Amino acid sequence: MTHQHFSAHAPVTVLGLGPMGTALAEALVKRGHPLTVWNRTPQKADGLVGQGAVRAATVTEAVAASPITIICLKDYPAMYAILDPVRDGLRGRTLVNLNSGTPREAGAALDWATERGAAYLDGAIMVPPFQVGEPDAVFLYSGPQDVFDEHRTTLATLGDPRHLGPDPGLAVLYNTALLEMMYATVNGYLHAAALVGSAGVPAVTFAELAFGWFMPTVVDSVLAEQAADLDQGIYPGDAGTMEMNVNALEHITRTSVEQGVHSAQPRLMKEMAERAVAEGHGSDNYMALFEIFKKAAR
Repeated sequence: MTHQHFSAHAPVTVLGLGPMGTALAEALVKRGHPLTVWNRTPQKADGLVGQGAVRAATVTEAVAASPITIICLKDYPAMYAILDPVRDGLRGRTLVNLNSGTPREAGAALDWATERGAAYLDGAIMVPPFQVGEPDAVFLYSGPQDVFDEHRTTLATLGDPRHLGPDPGLAVLYNTALLEMMYATVNGYLHAAALVGSAGVPAVTFAELAFGWFMPTVVDSVLAEQAADLDQGIYPGDAGTMEMNVNALEHITRTSVEQGVHSAQPRLMKEMAERAVAEGHGSDNYMALFEIFKKAAR
């Protein structure tokens, strides 16, 4: 199978014009890509048509208009619902799916596209709509390397395209992992702000110390340095053991109760650390909790 290499202004189709789909479409049309759009509610395309995009009457017409179709819908079932009727019209086209779901769903989507003669990349958008099109807006992609290479120039119009590997589930897995890290970090900050807030300290005052010094100097640097230890399963407890951390987490839990703030989050962290001790990691450092996270809960 020979691949054409498309110019910097290859025609592109975008299916789905919610806030993110619209941002993708605007970035493409502003940078000179001939653009075809389709949305279940046709009037959502009005602004883009005013900027030079073509509104397709049907999904089949939209897919036929471009070598690459970018799909920005709610989930995988929504993609199947609108593309199943296209049938043979998918043959020879490339589909780039930028919704969210699970790695298993991404793998099934690659199989589904391949059965219909289409090339397929799964992807994840790591920025809010207003940052789409910026050079440091990271987009994650996974799936066949040759498909990514063929369309890299077009994908670079949207931001910084990172290909994670041929496994189609990697983009959605990275996306899920980074979002989980975000929620856990945000929850940590919110709980911490509630703790000091119980003594009348404004969040603005706390944030100055938390983000001006503590996170970048203490937390970020330590975590980045210890990534290699995670890969090797080495958790030296010279500077602090899991048992010491259980003690600290017990104090955080008791302080939360004493100060009248929600205590479930530190209590859960304490229970996780206690499980690590019970499984033989008492003299390891706190990063040994990685071994607990790698197993399904019992």
